[in-house]
Amino acid sequence: MSIEHPPASVRDAGHPRLALLLLVLAALLLGGWGAWRSFAPQPGNARETIAAQRARIDALEQQVATLRRSDQISRQANAELQGTLAERDEEIASLRADIAFYERFVGATGQRHGLAVHELRLVPQRDPQLWHFTATLTQNLSRDAVNRGRLQLQVEASDGRRLRKLDWATLRQQQDAPGVPYSFKYFQQVEGDILLPPGLKPVRVVVRLQPDSGAAVESGFTWSEATAGAAPAGGGAHPARKRR
Repeated sequence: MSIEHPPASVRDAGHPRLALLLLVLAALLLGGWGAWRSFAPQPGNARETIAAQRARIDALEQQVATLRRSDQISRQANAELQGTLAERDEEIASLRADIAFYERFVGATGQRHGLAVHELRLVPQRDPQLWHFTATLTQNLSRDAVNRGRLQLQVEASDGRRLRKLDWATLRQQQDAPGVPYSFKYFQQVEGDILLPPGLKPVRVVVRLQPDSGAAVESGFTWSEATAGAAPAGGGAHPARKRR
């Protein structure tokens, strides 16, 4: 039995295909190697690139730090500016209130009235029982006359069971304590200190004016009215109006 072999023409046709395949593979390998050689950094260039990138990173980090510091300074400056503007607005409002106050009592069109307590302010001190008071006294009924007399305070406070009245001697911790003197034509701020006994809750304050001649004048203020906006000692103070 004989074995049949493929014709010689078939065997000869397979060789060119194999050669072509090998040629394509060789071309791809050579192309890839050439591309890698062209685009891959050389050892010397790699070190320079790394150094340049590190320098760039350092420069960018420095810029970021500078911008952050600049932003912080801007925010701080803006906060200070806002605080200054608020202070100026408050000062303007206070000056306008003072102008209205002065016009009310010394202006030609101001209403005439006798001795009165225009305002009472109480400010806590470092000692929680100690309070500083400022009473604004006014009158424009007799423009040429000088009002003289003494001022005393009385505090109504609750001990949890009943309402107690603390007289001037108790508030000053002194028997027969004299009142604070006043003397003015149009208005004056009279100041002093009172000491509240512990364990009491103040409810109301009565200001009593006893002129050198004439009947006494009393004005009442709730404790919340008298202490509204009060800051502890060392804080902002109410602008003092001098005697006139």
